[in-house]
Amino acid sequence: MIAAASAAAAQAADPSSDPNAVLALANMPVLWICALGVFLVIAVQSVIYMMAARKAAPAAGLSQQELKTTFRTGAIAAIGPSLAVVLVAVALLALFGTPATLVRIGLIGSVQYETAAASIAAGTVGAELGGPSYDQQAFAIMFFAMSLGGAMWMLSTLILTPLLKKGEHRMAKVNPALMTVVPAAVLLGAFLSLGFAEVPKSSVHVITLAASALVMGVCLLLARLPGMRWLREWGLGIAILLGLAAAYLAQSAGLAPAA
Repeated sequence: MIAAASAAAAQAADPSSDPNAVLALANMPVLWICALGVFLVIAVQSVIYMMAARKAAPAAGLSQQELKTTFRTGAIAAIGPSLAVVLVAVALLALFGTPATLVRIGLIGSVQYETAAASIAAGTVGAELGGPSYDQQAFAIMFFAMSLGGAMWMLSTLILTPLLKKGEHRMAKVNPALMTVVPAAVLLGAFLSLGFAEVPKSSVHVITLAASALVMGVCLLLARLPGMRWLREWGLGIAILLGLAAAYLAQSAGLAPAA
């Protein structure tokens, strides 16, 4: 009751700290226009890339059927990660508003980075995300910090990509086999890093990781059998769903640490 009274007093002293006032700012029409503009740009880019892939397919030795299979595989593989992003985004709507959540979480940034950046930015003005001191000023600073961080990501990609491309050409001249091994090793290392980073958190994380890896391995083995090649496309989605099921069962069994 004391906390509720303090929150009410803070809102009375500063109407901008009212959650409704923050959400009114977070859902301004101009932010909706910017968010829809980002969606439009990404849709146009996707169409351009798909058209370019179709034109380049013959030179790469890909048939139209193989190209369709590749597109379908990518679309199916994106379902599982997209569902995870949606679940997190729904939880953040009350803090960031719909436009900011769509742009920062749904399209560009990562949940871990965005929430950390938002918390640090809000802390610079003595505010806490979702707390009584979380007002319009804190939201504006938080949103600017997240957007600035995302812009630096894109700027660094724009600058570093040509430099990395030059390095790729030099490596290919020295040893062409390296360009077959290095990309695969980088992807494997990235996924292992992301996966093993979850291991120390709890036994539920370990069970989820092990179950997902086991299911994916079984799917890849079965995909070698005649008539089972479709598992190459659906394997990732199946592994994610069964991994989530394993996490739910482990959580229900009381293996998660006490909050």
